[in-house]
Amino acid sequence: MDFTYSEEQQMLTDSLRRFVASAYTFEARRRNARENGSFDTHIWSALAEMGVLGLCVPTEYGGFGEGPATQAVVQRELGRALVQEPVIPGGVIAAAILKQFAPAAMQAAYFPPLASGENVFAVAYLEPTTRYRTDTAQAQARKQGTEGYVLNGAKSGVWHGAAANIYIVSAMLDGVLALFLVQRDAPGLNITSYPTMDRLAGADLTLADVPATLLTTQGLDALEVGLDHGIAAQCAAAAGAMERLIEITAEYLGARKQFGKPLASFQSLQHRVAEMVMQKELALSMAYVAAQGLDAIDIAERRRKVSAAKVITASAARFVGQQAVQLHGGMGMTDELEVGDYFKALAMVDLLLGDTDLHMERYTEAMAA
Repeated sequence: MDFTYSEEQQMLTDSLRRFVASAYTFEARRRNARENGSFDTHIWSALAEMGVLGLCVPTEYGGFGEGPATQAVVQRELGRALVQEPVIPGGVIAAAILKQFAPAAMQAAYFPPLASGENVFAVAYLEPTTRYRTDTAQAQARKQGTEGYVLNGAKSGVWHGAAANIYIVSAMLDGVLALFLVQRDAPGLNITSYPTMDRLAGADLTLADVPATLLTTQGLDALEVGLDHGIAAQCAAAAGAMERLIEITAEYLGARKQFGKPLASFQSLQHRVAEMVMQKELALSMAYVAAQGLDAIDIAERRRKVSAAKVITASAARFVGQQAVQLHGGMGMTDELEVGDYFKALAMVDLLLGDTDLHMERYTEAMAA
């Protein structure tokens, strides 16, 4: 897989960087989180027009049909600006599941509005008693009528769940894990939204005989494929966030003076910034490894590469975030600087889509396989 930017990728990168530089200033990001719950419909529409949401959607359904390499390029730029809209849940995870597991009629119905931004997807697979496990769902599905289904159960920690209008929900159907599509306005669905540490808005779902559409009975495989694509995108976004946070920190050290000299002139601080850069480069390299793993024919190879990338990126994100706060001194602990926003977003890398313990276990099992 070639990760050298093509001419088209470079043009897309430049366009995205110009867009987020104007639309995602520090003040705009804070205002968006405060007033819109971190989901701005105007920005969402702009991302759709630029092709970000349809990047992985097949061309016959109005998308661009790009692969993991281009997705990594885009997510790196979105991560630099801490873009708060649900691009990964919808444009990556949902797109991967629909592309590989949904029947043709469902793809034709749901892909075009996904690419245009009309549909906002979120994946509801976590439950209060199952932690990160995908194979132990307590939610139950049963058939109703000739083609319909109803769901009962509870889902928790739905990433960007407050913004979604369509949920991909996992539930047991005749002893097999299946995935279903549930509309936000479905009767019997109760949504409890709440702010998260990184200024986003998650949600818990309670389902009581909620009507649903069957997506696939290969729920475990589909969920794993979708989440692996999401993790690869998340790693690239985290690398972009680290990259920008290092730039912010370097600018601060160059402007701040101590004993009549810029802080950047002190060798010990230079070493700490150099360590931050090394960790960022390691994370970026692992984001490429994860993207490469998505094309692996061997499932164990994909699991190994994606989980390794998740663990190493989470560690690097935590290190870079902590160092940035410390190098900003007392100001780094306040809410007045955007370094705090980056620190919180990077701290969430380990918690979203499976933590380090889960992925170390998964990596070990893949190695044994």
